[in-house]
Amino acid sequence: MDASAAPDTRATDDALRRRWHAALVAVRGGSPVPDPLPYADNLLDRWAEPQRKYHTTAHLTAVLDRIDTLAGHAAGPDAVRLAAWFHDAVYRPDRSENEERSAAVAERALPEAGVPDDITAEVARLVRLTVTHDPADGDTNGEVLCDADLAILAAAPREYAEYAAQVREEYGFVPDDAFRDGRAAVLRQLLGLPRLFRTPHGIAEWEPRARQNLLTELELLTR
Repeated sequence: MDASAAPDTRATDDALRRRWHAALVAVRGGSPVPDPLPYADNLLDRWAEPQRKYHTTAHLTAVLDRIDTLAGHAAGPDAVRLAAWFHDAVYRPDRSENEERSAAVAERALPEAGVPDDITAEVARLVRLTVTHDPADGDTNGEVLCDADLAILAAAPREYAEYAAQVREEYGFVPDDAFRDGRAAVLRQLLGLPRLFRTPHGIAEWEPRARQNLLTELELLTR
């Protein structure tokens, strides 16, 4: 751990290390070896890269919190938790292959960390699913990860505005007109989906507010 890190950052990272440890040991059937913490530290370093403004450890924590909320819906909630750790392990806003490269990180790291092959494959599959956020019917693990990742869309208005501003900051290299056009296209695509969320909780609790947030952002971008 960086001794110069701010106290809040250290506390967040320590809490995340505990969550990683619990999920990794669970999928290994309780085995304490290999030591989980070096793998957590490698991922935390990735999530702290300077180009990230939204896709930070705050986002990781929020996704893990939402997975906890939805865990009863998942066939393998600890595999979903591991997928959350890896789903933005590689994040370069100027590139399009982030999910594939993140899945490859999982496929390299998890076997070395003692995770069975079938769970490694499931984690990598889930990471790749975040390209589309379109799980098949009955894919409960996929439904939980995708809903947890998209739950920010249902945030309170102030938090949603902060999210939108952080996304714009990540794409600071894109000119304003091009960003507005691209972001508006993404919002229209989301609004055109029959459902943003797939879990019963997501449909009931998050769908209405998320659609209102998307409509508001689209209006602000296009007026």
